[in-house]
Amino acid sequence: MGTPETSREPCPDRILDDIGGAFGMGAVGGSAFHFIKGIYNSPSGTRLIGGTQAVRMNAPRVGGSFAVWGGLFSAFDCSMVYLRQKEDPWNSIIAGAATGGFLSMRQGLGASTRAAVFGGVLLALIEGAGIMLNKLMSAQQNMPVMIEDSVPAMAGGPGFPTGIPGHAQAQSAQESAATNESESSSWFGGWLGGGKKKESAASSDSKTEILESFDAPPVPSFEYK
Repeated sequence: MGTPETSREPCPDRILDDIGGAFGMGAVGGSAFHFIKGIYNSPSGTRLIGGTQAVRMNAPRVGGSFAVWGGLFSAFDCSMVYLRQKEDPWNSIIAGAATGGFLSMRQGLGASTRAAVFGGVLLALIEGAGIMLNKLMSAQQNMPVMIEDSVPAMAGGPGFPTGIPGHAQAQSAQESAATNESESSSWFGGWLGGGKKKESAASSDSKTEILESFDAPPVPSFEYK
């Protein structure tokens, strides 16, 4: 037997599971539909009572019809799994066609054929939609994440290549400028630096001399003579 579907129960238990799910879906949907219909068809003053009465009369019938359809569909599906020894969408399509045709056998061959075609097409659409959704979800999960850096990478930094064009030229230019500055400071540093020191010393001496030569005005005394 092929690989079973992970979202459904194994085949013997699948029939009971589908019967219960179909009955619940039919009962809830039928209750909502017949409650609204009962309220609409009831006279004013008794609309709520008419809606609840319509639910009590029709909801179990609709739920039972859904349960019969779900049970037959699961039985045919498990039969196809056993006969074909694998699980694929074709089992559901054939089971839907067989269920529709089997439930309409009392109405004649033509009605049974039309119901079988309708059931097969409906299940084919459902299975196709499920396959497309699964492919889209798997494609989104397997899509690689692209991270773009807005700041340019520095050459020689951790995690970045050192041979980036443009960075090597900038680095060599910086190194040459640094060597030129060091050479100029070694050759002319003594002269320029010494001159600056002498100028600064002379300016400080002149300032002190000016301040010392400047005579302050006498302090007035307020003594009475």
